[in-house]
Amino acid sequence: MRLDKYLKVSRIIKRRTVANEACDNGRVLLNGRVARASAEVKPGDIIEISFGNRDTKVEVLSVEETVRKEEAAELFRYL
Repeated sequence: MRLDKYLKVSRIIKRRTVANEACDNGRVLLNGRVARASAEVKPGDIIEISFGNRDTKVEVLSVEETVRKEEAAELFRYL
């Protein structure tokens, strides 16, 4: 799955356009490297996101095309 879509489906970032902009501005790292929005995400990957003065680091547990809001938190784990 594309990185920008994963961030939206998992609700780490609320909108795909915002996820795209974060990737374009170099604020998203995938396994320690600056990632493009089109990068492929798979279970076990580490995603780091810089939101202003706050950093978020998560591990991808599973990749689903669609998921209900209540189950979105099961797709990743905060580190």
